[in-house]
Amino acid sequence: MAVLFYPTILFSAALMIGGAAEAASRVATVPKTDAGLQAIVAKRLHGDRTGACFAVAVIDRKTVRRAHVCADGKDPAPRIDANTAFEIGSVSKPMMAAVLAGLIREGKASLDDPLSAYLPRDSVVPTFEGKPILLRHIVTHTSGLPAIPAGIGYDPQNPYAKLDEAMLLKALSTTSLAQAPGTKFEYSNFAAMLLSYAVARRAGSDFETLLDTRVFAPLGMDSSYINRKPDAVKAAVGHTPDAKVTPAWTFPTDFAGVGGVRSTLDDMVRYVQGQFGGAPKPLDADFRMTHTPVANDAHAPIAMHWMLAPIDGRTFLAHEGGTGGFSSFVAFDPEAKFGVVILSDTALHARGGLGSLGLHLLDPKVPLGKPDTGESAAEPTLVLSADELKAYAGEYPLMPDFVLTVRAEADTLTAQATGQGAFPLAATAKDSFEASDFGIVIRFQRDAAGKVVALKLEQGGHTLDGKRQ
Repeated sequence: MAVLFYPTILFSAALMIGGAAEAASRVATVPKTDAGLQAIVAKRLHGDRTGACFAVAVIDRKTVRRAHVCADGKDPAPRIDANTAFEIGSVSKPMMAAVLAGLIREGKASLDDPLSAYLPRDSVVPTFEGKPILLRHIVTHTSGLPAIPAGIGYDPQNPYAKLDEAMLLKALSTTSLAQAPGTKFEYSNFAAMLLSYAVARRAGSDFETLLDTRVFAPLGMDSSYINRKPDAVKAAVGHTPDAKVTPAWTFPTDFAGVGGVRSTLDDMVRYVQGQFGGAPKPLDADFRMTHTPVANDAHAPIAMHWMLAPIDGRTFLAHEGGTGGFSSFVAFDPEAKFGVVILSDTALHARGGLGSLGLHLLDPKVPLGKPDTGESAAEPTLVLSADELKAYAGEYPLMPDFVLTVRAEADTLTAQATGQGAFPLAATAKDSFEASDFGIVIRFQRDAAGKVVALKLEQGGHTLDGKRQ
């Protein structure tokens, strides 16, 4: 079964190591008008075979440029407008982190508390050689828990709708840890669901009420919700990458911190501007806490559910999200008070995501990316023998604790990044392979004797190097 949420580790890694313009240059190249932003988004999206529609904002302090664009070039209003709420997927996680930060500020929680202290007394929580899962392990994706709970029957079109407390805790009780919590970065929606549930229990309130009273209401995010949709808000209809309508995802309220928030573009602008300082007290202090790097033995560059991306002496906080019919992208520099929001009514994680557009809007030196017209899919691929494919198999560390594992199985070459699902690679030239659905190109390198010794992974305008182990 495919991963049911779509972590963006490759995007985060590329953002961390990519070159960028000086902050002053970034600000100077911000689109001066809504029409200027519209033109940039149209260049990326018009003609895209997914048929997606984007709602985009570039935020420079109090100045905001907005664009609503659809792949067909027509008026987007029938599908999306200012009152349209999108599923934002995993971008919900930093919102949950802000609620947790509020409990910490109030003395009701600590990142060094064990998860077990927040669950029903008879809950069975796995440990590793006596070392428990702490809250800091969950907000840094180092808990050791798998990506999704095992042994649960999912409906692929609405995977979490029938999940309940008993099922979640039973799955936890039958899970074992392969390493000590804190030692390895592995993106886990299972852990995030448990944290959402735990936070609601500790606060003594359902999670939607917590999020509404502690985050949405103070920022004026009146069109954001989980299950209680405001009357004036229009819920966007989600689409698969082949332009087909797909059902909305629904979440048990107390698990929804994993990815159950729906929000409009203007509300997400308010959310990002709130991160710049000046949010109503005490939310401002809670946001600042979520921005602070969280120490972990895996040395993962992460705060409280925000990926940290050092660029040219500054730090961006970033997260992408995705559900069955939606994609989202949020990144900002709280010091420069500059950020980007992209919301899509189409699931694009299998087509490279929103990273190329998002990175270009953060730094125009990054290539914008092109619409997926399907032409590359029609290009012929090379047919290699099983022995030829075996020459590429191995582990290629791209960053500390982030490895791309390449496997040769019969006549297929696959790759799998740490914490992510495997994906097939198609040979397009000598030592070159593509995963076109993810916007990935991998070029293998050989030594003088002809042995494969390294690779370069290209995605979103950036390149990651990995030496074969």
